[in-house]
Amino acid sequence: MTYSYLSIERSHQRKIATVTLRRPEVHNAFNAQVIEELMAAFSDLRADELLHGVILTGEGASFSAGADLNMMKSAATFTQEDNLNDALRLADLLQTINTFPCPVIARVNGTAMGGGLGLIAVCDIALAAETARFAFSEVKLGIAPAVISPFVVRKIGETNARVLFVTGERFSAVRALSIGLVHAVVPLEQLDDAVQKALQELLTSAPQALRACKALALTAGQMATDEARMYTAQTIARLRVTDEGQEGLHAFLEKRKPNWIA
Repeated sequence: MTYSYLSIERSHQRKIATVTLRRPEVHNAFNAQVIEELMAAFSDLRADELLHGVILTGEGASFSAGADLNMMKSAATFTQEDNLNDALRLADLLQTINTFPCPVIARVNGTAMGGGLGLIAVCDIALAAETARFAFSEVKLGIAPAVISPFVVRKIGETNARVLFVTGERFSAVRALSIGLVHAVVPLEQLDDAVQKALQELLTSAPQALRACKALALTAGQMATDEARMYTAQTIARLRVTDEGQEGLHAFLEKRKPNWIA
């Protein structure tokens, strides 16, 4: 697929992909094509078992301002059914990123509003510039952060969602850190260093084990006791006998680097 509003770059011997939103003139806001392109990009990358991680970021001064003005104008003329289908496309995108097999890092280079916070919420690691500002701004427009809410509430908890959803207030990167929306806040000039540090941790982790660990984090806490007992036992039993698991054990015992570290 040819992308108009995204770029995809590979690095670290093609083990890392960077997906960049490229609409800086509108603060990397969504429209229907952006959502379609993001869905296509993450669907294509999903099949690449060499990947250790994906970076999601925005070009320019903003991460993402959520839905753009023209998209909101169009929504005002839609029927309820049209709006339902439009919302479901965004929901599908968020779920696709949320369940992406390997870790996704949000490189939050600047302001994130509305749906942009949904993108952050579905990433596994979120690193923000200290100048970034955030808001669930939908309520100021007479709507609600409905589609992003399941992912956001799981990330920041009900108590924070209850205040930030209804006030729509802007809040700082430090507050985003305190409520769990992001995992680290650094000066803008140190953001790439922070991303590289996170990448180095991923690159020294076993690629298939990374996927198993993400799946555990997403699912184990929601399982009934008996289901979790069997799922977790089967997971570790399977990993121990894989080539990767055997290599990791032998490398540890032999005091050498495993073969997935270049």
